[in-house]
Amino acid sequence: MKSQNNNTWTCYLLQCADNTLYCGITNDLTKRLAAHNAGEGAKYTRGRTPVRLLYSEPCADKSAALKRELEIKALPRTGKLALCGVT
Repeated sequence: MKSQNNNTWTCYLLQCADNTLYCGITNDLTKRLAAHNAGEGAKYTRGRTPVRLLYSEPCADKSAALKRELEIKALPRTGKLALCGVT
């Protein structure tokens, strides 16, 4: 996975070790995934490592990424998994 340009925002969905899902945004997905797995990411994922990337979606800018994050977070678990192609 190549490191992204810092002007490119991404909305992403992770599966944590306890099988819960976490949605977030970043402008460097590779670095953010490494931080999550090192226990340095979001407070939610710190005790739930390792995490696995299920889905990522490039967004036009930070504002669009935040909007998409809210849309995904509003989905039920089944909707989030369907977005990833997991049934």
